[in-house]
Amino acid sequence: MKVAEAVDSTTSLAGHNRISTQALTSLAKAAAAEALGVTASAIRADWADDGGLLALSIVAPISIPALIDVQRHPHAVDSLGGSIWDRAVAAKAVILNRVSLLSGSQLSRVDIRISGAEVREGGRVQ
Repeated sequence: MKVAEAVDSTTSLAGHNRISTQALTSLAKAAAAEALGVTASAIRADWADDGGLLALSIVAPISIPALIDVQRHPHAVDSLGGSIWDRAVAAKAVILNRVSLLSGSQLSRVDIRISGAEVREGGRVQ
């Protein structure tokens, strides 16, 4: 019999499982990078205790289309998810859900401060 067969999902094993702050931070940066359309290396993530839960603070740029593309195709902004404000608000929920789901940690909130913009150079629109 394999070990996996001997231990079912309802069995609790003695010991501790811990996720380091560094691992949580890497996870938070990856989730924020995906939600904001930037690289994880451009993001700063900090943690605080919020009444026994974790509060995540993100400082990051956000991706934006080239202004000439917006001038030529004003509705392109809608396809990105709206204004920078709308996208940051939506990113909070995405980041909170993704980090909670993947880490098993309970987050009370995610605060985002947009620190700049990364212009996304797209292909030519015909």
